[in-house]
Amino acid sequence: METLDLIRNFCIIAHIDHGKSTLADRFLELTGTVSSREMKHAQMLDSMELEQEKGITIKLTPVRMDYSSGGNNYILNLIDTPGHVDFSYEVSRSLAACEGAILVVDATQGIQAQTLANTFLALEHNLAIIPVINKIDLPAADISRVKEELKHILGIDPDEVICISAKSGLNVEKIFDALLKKIPSPRPTTSTDETKALIFDSVYDTYKGVVAYVRLFQGEIKRGDKLKSLHTKQEMEVLEVGYFKPKYRPCDILKCGEIGYVVTGVKTVSEARVGDTLWKGDIENPKPLPGYKKVTPYVYAGIYPIEGDEFPLLKDALMKLSMNDAALQFEVESSVALGHGFRCGFLGLLHMEIVQERLEREYGLSLIVTAPSVSYEIVKTDGQAVLISSPVELPERNYYTDIREPWMKVEIITPREYIGAVMKLCEERRGINKNLEYLEAVRAILTFELPLSQIIMDFYDQLKSATAGYASMNYEFLEYRKEDLVKLDILVAGEKVDALSAIVHSTEAYRLGSSLAKKLKSIISKESFEITLQAAIGAKIIARETIGALHKNVTAHLYGGDRSRKDKLLKQQKEGKKRMKKFGKVEIPQDAFLAMLKRNQ
Repeated sequence: METLDLIRNFCIIAHIDHGKSTLADRFLELTGTVSSREMKHAQMLDSMELEQEKGITIKLTPVRMDYSSGGNNYILNLIDTPGHVDFSYEVSRSLAACEGAILVVDATQGIQAQTLANTFLALEHNLAIIPVINKIDLPAADISRVKEELKHILGIDPDEVICISAKSGLNVEKIFDALLKKIPSPRPTTSTDETKALIFDSVYDTYKGVVAYVRLFQGEIKRGDKLKSLHTKQEMEVLEVGYFKPKYRPCDILKCGEIGYVVTGVKTVSEARVGDTLWKGDIENPKPLPGYKKVTPYVYAGIYPIEGDEFPLLKDALMKLSMNDAALQFEVESSVALGHGFRCGFLGLLHMEIVQERLEREYGLSLIVTAPSVSYEIVKTDGQAVLISSPVELPERNYYTDIREPWMKVEIITPREYIGAVMKLCEERRGINKNLEYLEAVRAILTFELPLSQIIMDFYDQLKSATAGYASMNYEFLEYRKEDLVKLDILVAGEKVDALSAIVHSTEAYRLGSSLAKKLKSIISKESFEITLQAAIGAKIIARETIGALHKNVTAHLYGGDRSRKDKLLKQQKEGKKRMKKFGKVEIPQDAFLAMLKRNQ
């Protein structure tokens, strides 16, 4: 057999918590890649502390396994993928480097939103699908129902489904037979001798610099080779090549069809861009490998250090973090209330939460994170369309004609009895009902179009509450759509707080302005002077609340005497409060920004 015939490149896709990483653990044990003694914790490929704490996969993780069957020694390259919607871009990267995918479905939950999304993504990449039903040993497992769902929704033959328990290892070995039979071995893209490799991820290593994770589609790469990047046109020398076991394992050469890593001494991830093609050869204008679109953040928030002198530390931390997270984008911004910080772009609220926790844990920073907002498209008076990531960037009304907000296609899978509650929730968020389809007698999938601004706040929490925790959701970008939007400003003690500004629908502005003013009143501490809280659209004040001054009895020490003594002290106190009101500074706590997250309540 040729070497290529002995290689299988595949990934595991599933909804969150359906058992992808646990199944990967069993693969590592059964192939002897990691011994039971070396298995320090469950979900071995989830090496990040946050991954282990939250029990979710955040970053894709490749691993090479050796497997013997029928007298042949096979190379199995597995890529474990995240299941949460915020990290679907990680899934797309994995699919681009593989020929097949193992589809895992929980026997107790059945098909969920991300099950469908990831499966359709795999089919778009023409990958061979191996259907697997996991957790069959649980009392609530309903194997026949899940098989029927797979047949009805995805057209999968029930006889092809492998039923396993990844936790106990039951029937897991049957998956290896299916891998060898159903997943095709890799083949060169062309008959030429040139070398082409697709970068499907890149991370920053303290000792090695940037490590590019690659799939070789053509040729070979060895130490000392001169490679060129099709994106940057930069030439680089290969310092080390290797594969994943699951830690870095250097080797002499990476051949066609293999998955491994390349170290070139590059110091910034931007020089090893995900989706880029590395090549060597004599062809003048090589064609790039089919990569994937650049990751576009849709959710933005400001991150500021509580202590102003930590700004350089925050900048350095974000630079290092972005080296391991290509989806994170940031630029400097300043606020009157919060000082200097960064405007950061994320793929969703979970992505934002992960970044914040990593900054605080790994770099010891104390941060204020402003309420998230989405990107908007404005059409200027000259017809030019421009994206803005912050309400502060919105120009005066006479400089633009339209504001367009991002709309998403949202698919929600819910038990039948909660359909009414889900529809009510979506309609309250300006949702448009597009379709209702029954997966089976007791579950349905609803398709809505919703503004992203309505999703990122507290929509998922409300959805879980409305369905007793049974609903699952997936969403994808649809289009920027023209809407009647206005900028809502919040003024604290007469000063506009940019970090609390928001772009909202005109029909919601008055309610939200009043609600936020009341919430801020309960959050902001009293000072020795009166504090006014105002919500405004342009120059028009639409809501107002007042925080009364702290009362101090300045006459308590006086006993009897002339009344004028008390009047004099009270007058001095009044004048002092006026001065404080004019020059005093109001401290805005983190809770004030968190209040924006639940502004729909």
